[in-house]
Amino acid sequence: MSDDLTPTYTEKGKAFERDMDYIGDRVLAGERSSDPHDAEYGGRDDVQVWPVQPGRYRLVAAPACPWANRSIIVRELLGLTEVISLGKPGPTHDKRSWTFDRDPGGRDPVLGIERLQEAYLNRFPDYPKGITVPAIVEVETKQVVTNDFPWITHDLFFEWREHHRPDAPDLWPEDLREEMEQVMKRVFTEVNNGVYRCGFAGSQEAYDAAYERLWAAMDWLEERLTDRRYLMGEAITEADVRLFTTLVRFDPVYHGHFKCNRNKLTEMPALWGYARDLFQTPGFGETVDFEQIKAHYYVVHTDINPSGIIPQGPELESWRTAHGRERL
Repeated sequence: MSDDLTPTYTEKGKAFERDMDYIGDRVLAGERSSDPHDAEYGGRDDVQVWPVQPGRYRLVAAPACPWANRSIIVRELLGLTEVISLGKPGPTHDKRSWTFDRDPGGRDPVLGIERLQEAYLNRFPDYPKGITVPAIVEVETKQVVTNDFPWITHDLFFEWREHHRPDAPDLWPEDLREEMEQVMKRVFTEVNNGVYRCGFAGSQEAYDAAYERLWAAMDWLEERLTDRRYLMGEAITEADVRLFTTLVRFDPVYHGHFKCNRNKLTEMPALWGYARDLFQTPGFGETVDFEQIKAHYYVVHTDINPSGIIPQGPELESWRTAHGRERL
């Protein structure tokens, strides 16, 4: 994944394509998924089922990474902080792995490892792919369980329900499920991944096409959020979590670093108000570390920013200003 390790930049003339092949193991409450819509899991031979068990696993998720940030937010919203511990790698890394350089002694205080790579190699000694976050790691064996980020947050909701806080939000409402799946698909392909398609384009033509796709989706979101508080209406869902982690990085990183510069997020009234509304909601803003976000992108992506200079702006205090979305 392009912001989990130093990216393999797109071949010249080619459009950026994200590798979505992850360790597909699942942590389930039983032998089968608790989600009746879960058609992806059909008892495949390449998927191992791990049991839900408080204290058994550690979520390793770097606050700098949007895909990892998603899992941190869902863990907070559902009240799983005492059930699944959280390890936070630092924002910068080398070609080998994310590291725990901000922890005492440079080691994760629970797993005792210096690099997340160690957890991958403990299970797969010849693991051939990038070492990505978020990852679920079994504490006792220090072995990676899964790094399949879309399923990690899905299963935190469906499989760990017995351990949710009493007032946990319904992130996957049954009556909105079909439409929500369509919205999340467009958000992922056109926005979450769209900014990377711009940033890592291998030619002018690939960039131009990616830019047009991104802004078509941003305009669609601006219109959608003009008369509804959240993506699916009156309540926060998984779709909002998935969009938020891109929006919160938009002006500090994607606008300039990834050349997504038609306009700033702050210049889109509905999206800017929506993003602030979520930021000020418990479980969202406190998971955001702008300093780590900027350090990650501007230092790690040396092909895009060879100087490694981290910009001081933009001004970020405005994230706490009144958003006025309550009227919706």
